[in-house]
Amino acid sequence: MLEAILYTLISVLVVSLISFVGVLTFFFKTKKISHLLLILVSVSAGSLFGGAFLHLLPEIVRKKGFTTTISLLILLGIVLFFILEKIIHWHRCHYTHWHSETEREHIGWLNLIGDGVHNFIDGLVIAGSYLIDTHLGLATTLAVILHEIPQEIADFGVLIFSGFSRFKALFFNFCSAAVAILGAIVGLALGTKSEAYVDLIIPIAAGGFIYIAGSNLIPELHKECQLFKESLRYFLGFIIGMTLMLAITYIKI
Repeated sequence: MLEAILYTLISVLVVSLISFVGVLTFFFKTKKISHLLLILVSVSAGSLFGGAFLHLLPEIVRKKGFTTTISLLILLGIVLFFILEKIIHWHRCHYTHWHSETEREHIGWLNLIGDGVHNFIDGLVIAGSYLIDTHLGLATTLAVILHEIPQEIADFGVLIFSGFSRFKALFFNFCSAAVAILGAIVGLALGTKSEAYVDLIIPIAAGGFIYIAGSNLIPELHKECQLFKESLRYFLGFIIGMTLMLAITYIKI
């Protein structure tokens, strides 16, 4: 149990520190950042699919069997993340229509709140995964990290547009990301008191991973017409993400 707690806290701390990846925008041109983001998105999509199908689902099916209840919980995860992502992306898609300084700052705070909720859920999922198995926890953490990198860069851009200074954007983006630590603490508390929590959070997380990868990330890779060379890079990134998830199953801890 102490090992699970230690791994969980270290993992959510690393996930929180990923928020500082926004500093990369200080050193690279916008065009290069855009290409890098799409490569990261492709790796992230592959890792989320891999995490769901190679780790989360096999574990819960091994424990409970592939029952109607498990299917419903997976669908619940898809619905919950649909609602959360819809709220966040509605604001992101419309922030270019906000003109006054006050309105722009308002959209920045809304973005931080939405991401805070998302990060809280990430903490719950990471804690639940480690309470089952260290390999499952590592796979979940890696999938979350690979998803967070492009997301945090995008969040940083939204905050800058909203009128935040670079320092203020980095600070509040970190505060939002650090909510994952709170989520992990809550998850550990619930998981140690009730095994039912773990049995619920894993299929819900699998549904969330499948939704984010299939409905959020993959469409980003198809938005613009691309050269064959670029498409090949994204395909390789997608495969690399899945391969990373597969490789974790062979790591001995």
